[in-house]
Amino acid sequence: MSKSVINRLNSKDIAFKDNLKSLLAFESEQDDAIENAVNSILKDVKQNGDKAVLKYSQQFDKVTATSMAELEVSLAECQVVLESLPQEQRQALEAAAERVRTYHERQKTPSWSYQESDGTILGQKITPMDRVGLYVPGGKAAYPSSVLMNAIPAKVAGVKEVVMVTPTPNGQRNPLVLAAAAVAGVDRIITIGGAQAVAALAYGTETISQVDKIVGPGNAFVASAKRHVFGTVGIDMVAGPSEILIIADGKTPVDWIAMDLFSQAEHDELAQAILLSPDENYLNKVEESIIKQLEAMPRKDIIATSLKNRGALIKVDSLDEACEIANFIAPEHLEISTENAQVWADKIRHAGAIFMGPFSSESLGDYCAGPNHVLPTSRTARFSSPLGVYDFQKRSSLIQVSKQGAQTLGRIAKELAYGEGLQSHARSAEYRLVSEEK
Repeated sequence: MSKSVINRLNSKDIAFKDNLKSLLAFESEQDDAIENAVNSILKDVKQNGDKAVLKYSQQFDKVTATSMAELEVSLAECQVVLESLPQEQRQALEAAAERVRTYHERQKTPSWSYQESDGTILGQKITPMDRVGLYVPGGKAAYPSSVLMNAIPAKVAGVKEVVMVTPTPNGQRNPLVLAAAAVAGVDRIITIGGAQAVAALAYGTETISQVDKIVGPGNAFVASAKRHVFGTVGIDMVAGPSEILIIADGKTPVDWIAMDLFSQAEHDELAQAILLSPDENYLNKVEESIIKQLEAMPRKDIIATSLKNRGALIKVDSLDEACEIANFIAPEHLEISTENAQVWADKIRHAGAIFMGPFSSESLGDYCAGPNHVLPTSRTARFSSPLGVYDFQKRSSLIQVSKQGAQTLGRIAKELAYGEGLQSHARSAEYRLVSEEK
């Protein structure tokens, strides 16, 4: 693999599969120091509640609060912040929220049941979680889009209380994040972050009730804490670096494609941006565009490192082969920048989100298209899905067996139970059988 501005691969090369696997390889290293620190924080918060949360907030975020009450933001304050935003910014936030809400409304699944001929009723009951915790990164970075993408599906699902936690280094509250909370319908906002915030949500404290699930992105300490509390509460996922894979037929302007690659590479040095095309001349022009546009990017050093270490321009034999490779990669974001994009989308089995056609840039999906931007990374799209309403609901099976049904099912169950050596199971079923003498 070349180590110029971006790696160049060719699917015809003998070593292509090995080189591709090497490029895709990413294992989240579990730093012992982070793991030890997180374990200590989780244990402390579990034992000492608010006192520990406050201590770590003072230590890590340099807040001056002396009580948890000082770290809570009222819903009224969020509404004031929303109303004080510049008009265009507020309109954009509200328009994005409405699109996200409309899309997720279609994901709601009703409970269902059916009745068998003997009167037995079977079905499924769909119920929302009671309380969900939403982690939103704080500090210099503002992620109002994360608030919308996590909170709105939860509210559409029927979750009664969405509790948002977000760190405020030196007590600085991000107005866009608070405004997004107002738009999304968040019920409670507490300005805490890090592993201590995850612990507070997972175990509960004197002032924070335990949640059923924790969602939202965070740093290495947050990710580690989420891993540790899984089982006590649910979590959305422990996401890896951002990814984009583009399949291009060579007809989309090269500057567009280069910038689409940048859009993920700018997240961090471990992000991955890959382009597949059967047109080698087109790949050459995209590389030229990368070089031309890179210097003007405020995050050029991050982009350059990402592209050099984990990015690639890959020459393929055909768009059919591009789809095969895409299914192997199972990307977080897949752009199909071709004519008749639906034809190629039909061949895709594994991807977090599929953007079809040259005008469907991944960035639109991040903010306002409507579908969720919380997506599976690191090839997990092979077996997992975008965050949605269904992640905030539970399914309960419904079983109401009639007297007649118990005669049929009881005889089946007793035979299987005796076969497994579980006599009590068998006798439980037999008690419901009507004696033939009767």
